[in-house]
Amino acid sequence: MTLLHICQWLYDSALGTSIRESDLMFDLIETAHVLGITLMAGTIAIVDLRLLGLVLKKDEVSDVVAQVLPLTWAGFALMVATGALLFWSEAAKMYFNPAFRLKLILMALAGVNPLIFHTTVYRSVGAWDAAVSTPVKSKAAAVLSLTLWGGIIVSGRAIAYFH
Repeated sequence: MTLLHICQWLYDSALGTSIRESDLMFDLIETAHVLGITLMAGTIAIVDLRLLGLVLKKDEVSDVVAQVLPLTWAGFALMVATGALLFWSEAAKMYFNPAFRLKLILMALAGVNPLIFHTTVYRSVGAWDAAVSTPVKSKAAAVLSLTLWGGIIVSGRAIAYFH
């Protein structure tokens, strides 16, 4: 069974059809998806802007991370759950959509970025935690993160314009 066959099966399923054909369900799920992205990307942006020394300069990086991380995970959970339902309802269309494919690639890169950051630069956060100016590598990770999340949001919006 190919990926296209799986996408077609999801599209044709009772759940996919009911979401897609409902007068309200797709719109409600999409609204929750946007709220999840907003919560996740917004909290990530706060950390990234702190790493760049643009906001919350008096707060330690680790304190900012600790305060927003639960909200980031909540946004992530909402985004993934609703995104899966949206994909389920339009899987056959998404298979051929270049904006959707770009979004998936950017999401994978956006997932690798903090993994690398937290296993390298962030390990020594105790040495630079309270500094207004963080290490160059943390700033690079922040710029990359902001760029990737901006790209994810734009490509996600562009999905509607590719048929």
